[in-house]
Amino acid sequence: MTDFQPSDTRDKRAGELVHLELHTHDLSGASTFYRELLGWRTERLHGRSGTYHALALGGALDGGIVECGARRPIWLPYVEVPEIEAMTERGRALGAAVLLAPREGPAGWRSVLASSDGGEIALWQPKGTLVRGTG
Repeated sequence: MTDFQPSDTRDKRAGELVHLELHTHDLSGASTFYRELLGWRTERLHGRSGTYHALALGGALDGGIVECGARRPIWLPYVEVPEIEAMTERGRALGAAVLLAPREGPAGWRSVLASSDGGEIALWQPKGTLVRGTG
């Protein structure tokens, strides 16, 4: 997982997809494939967690490619929520496993949930909007 900094998401509605991230064991190969197939530009960023390729997907949605120990590549959608802690707990109450508890990054907070069928989703709350204990 990375500390991505999505484009300004404050004008987006809660529950809207704001970021799409590919987790793969082949950062270079994935970047080349999507650039050649779809024309997606990448920008190499170096962070605490290692190298990350930011993706310019076109339009308001941004994305990234993360090199990690994933057994197989997986796309992880990030959805903006108004209350990261409350929404993470709501997911847990609905039967999701919390793979990553709410964690602060440079631009906001995120958590990652896995539904009982194995689907994963990241919840995202930009900085300046943290609300605690109202959910």
